[in-house]
Amino acid sequence: MAAARQDVDCDVLVVGGGINGAGIARDIAGRGLCVALCERDDLASHTSSASTKLIHGGLRYLEHYEFGLVKKALAEREVLLRAAPHIMRPLRFVMPHTGQRPALLIRAGLFLYDRLARRELLPGSGGVRFSCHPAGRALQPSFKVGFEYSDAWVDDARLVVLNAVDAAQKGACVLPRTACTQARRDGDVWRVTLTKQDGTHKDVTVRCIVNAAGPWAASFLDTALQRPAAARLRLVKGSHIVVPRMFEHDDAYLFQHTDGRIVFAIPYERDFTLIGTTDVEYTGDPGRVAIAHDEVRYLCDVASHYFRQPVVPSDVVWSYAGVRPLLDDAASNASAVTRDYRLQMDEQGAPLLTVFGGKLTTYRRLAEEGADLVCKALDHRGAAWTADACLPGGDLFGAVPQNRSVLEFDQWVSALRVRYAWLDCALVGRYARAYGTRIHTLLQECGSMADMGEQVLPGLYEAELDYLRRHEWAMTAEDILWRRTKLGLHLPGGAAAVLDAWLAE
Repeated sequence: MAAARQDVDCDVLVVGGGINGAGIARDIAGRGLCVALCERDDLASHTSSASTKLIHGGLRYLEHYEFGLVKKALAEREVLLRAAPHIMRPLRFVMPHTGQRPALLIRAGLFLYDRLARRELLPGSGGVRFSCHPAGRALQPSFKVGFEYSDAWVDDARLVVLNAVDAAQKGACVLPRTACTQARRDGDVWRVTLTKQDGTHKDVTVRCIVNAAGPWAASFLDTALQRPAAARLRLVKGSHIVVPRMFEHDDAYLFQHTDGRIVFAIPYERDFTLIGTTDVEYTGDPGRVAIAHDEVRYLCDVASHYFRQPVVPSDVVWSYAGVRPLLDDAASNASAVTRDYRLQMDEQGAPLLTVFGGKLTTYRRLAEEGADLVCKALDHRGAAWTADACLPGGDLFGAVPQNRSVLEFDQWVSALRVRYAWLDCALVGRYARAYGTRIHTLLQECGSMADMGEQVLPGLYEAELDYLRRHEWAMTAEDILWRRTKLGLHLPGGAAAVLDAWLAE
């Protein structure tokens, strides 16, 4: 291993606090390099908290012959489930047969989907008769048969935060609300200016920069680094709506709509159904993306086409939109643009790694490949390790990821309820899903409700707020109510103002 330089502040600066940046920072820090991660806003503020919340192979990508991407994503599903069983869970999908595609073709696709990667936790696909399946009761009576298959659900924003937490535990310096405003090569190092939101600056010297700025990856190269991008990004807006719960069972639906698009309807936050997504070309500022009225109407119309209960815009209790930074592969349809990624290493002086594209499911593989490139460029012998490591809170039955943590999660929660019998059962369940074994850190000084401190909002106590501020970089009501938790969906209007006032005190 090369000797560490004495004139650098850190080995690697990762720019971008989305899933790819947090994943790369975690992987590199775990290999023994000194890492800093900067994000100009809160962690997971943009694309990485605006997904469909799925860990999936991408069944529809088979139609575009992206077998390599699908196989890679399918292999990751169970790796991630074992690593973070608290923020992920298996999810069964029901797909009504509309006649748009021949049943034999769909069966062939599902057969391939089942076998492209090894499965231990997720059951295979099969046929469904809606007259004797719980999912049939919510559908229009014209849908008689369909198919079912397995993927997984994830709390996307918490996935980002837990990668950052693990990076910090392994020595990384995590700097939310800090932008990399300038960087220039000086021989074999980078001279970098970091700017906080209050306008204060700090100059640092680093050996390598990782550009994981997502939708801003190309513009970061242009503005901060004054370098042209070697790949073109195509920005595609995906929007979602949330409505009151439309069905009682725990399966999700995949609708193959008549226009060729795929729309999901997913059980969400106990009381709601998440419907999405759209695929719309986007040319504006990725930081100001918002769902359009015609997208709301489109998603309502698709849901109404399949469900007995019609969905109208007035039913929408929450909506969100994000910009996916996809590799421009010249596809004519935004829905057909590849979700694969490309890593570009520039070693004309101090190393610069740029991440183009990617999807939530393959973030760990992307991070591993990126860390390999960085370690090679810095002549550092650091072995890959994340495939066999739990994310923070995922070590339910020991440090090594295992199937038991997924299969016996409910039993583990039941034991927690006994241990914390003084705490409301529903609250223990929420803590277990959000924090996993880190519930013990949250509650380490609590033995009764009196020890939880002030109840700032219904179900939100001072103990949790202190934990989120100390351990997860939460600063504002939006950080807490919409990214660290989804309590914003369950609380009355004005809750954010109450919480912001409390935080300000």
